Amino acid sequence: MVDTDGASAPLLNISGARATIRLNRPRHHNRLEADDLGVLLKLFDQVEADPAVRVLVLTGTGRTFSSGYDLGSVAERAVSATEQQSAGSAFEVVVNRLEDLAVPTICRLNGGVYGGSTDLALACDFRIGVDTSEMFMPAARLGLHYYKSGIQRYVSRLGVDNAKMLFLTAQKIAAPEMLRIGYLTRMVPAEALDQEVDGLADILAANAPLAMAGMKRAINEFARGKLDEVAADTRHRESMRGAEIKEGIKALAEKRPPKF
Repeated sequence: MVDTDGASAPLLNISGARATIRLNRPRHHNRLEADDLGVLLKLFDQVEADPAVRVLVLTGTGRTFSSGYDLGSVAERAVSATEQQSAGSAFEVVVNRLEDLAVPTICRLNGGVYGGSTDLALACDFRIGVDTSEMFMPAARLGLHYYKSGIQRYVSRLGVDNAKMLFLTAQKIAAPEMLRIGYLTRMVPAEALDQEVDGLADILAANAPLAMAGMKRAINEFARGKLDEVAADTRHRESMRGAEIKEGIKALAEKRPPKF
């Protein structure tokens, strides 16, 4: 549904090997509403089901990436018996699904990122942000104990000390500090953002998709301390006799880019 001001649920565009999901409520700093969560899950499924898609870029409309999940929805869910009995929040399900997406993901941080959306961005494999970006995680100010997979992502990606600093102080940090602690993969001026994202997306789209998907899964499992060793060994053995390695070796011998 599109509002009169042009705002809508997240939008998907697929162009060649690249899919782009754009958060699209700029008047509210791309705040995520309850209905958006189901839309995102469907878009993730659509991206993963399309064999032509090799990379996903997640970004926002306007000058902010996202102000996070609608606090009104959080308050409503806090008193819901259904929510209290569920295995995890709807937002957590969306973020975990993004982290586990088979294709590599880039968060194009076109501006500030706040609240739950800091975890949404952190679930992407790479985060390229403008040098005016900023972030904060206000859970401690709100009296909210954050969900466990989000805390785990902060700890595994940023380290214990940085996770404590961000969660327990609820202080805002600017782009240079985001880069220093590893939240940003790269920091660029606004005018260079698209070039940087496009360059990384092109690199990822040109690499072997099955090999990348398997290694991404193993890396995420290592980060969680829950590696499926049998599955990882199986993927390794299969790759040694698969079509991708045959093309990769042939391309190397012929001194040309591989075509996966």
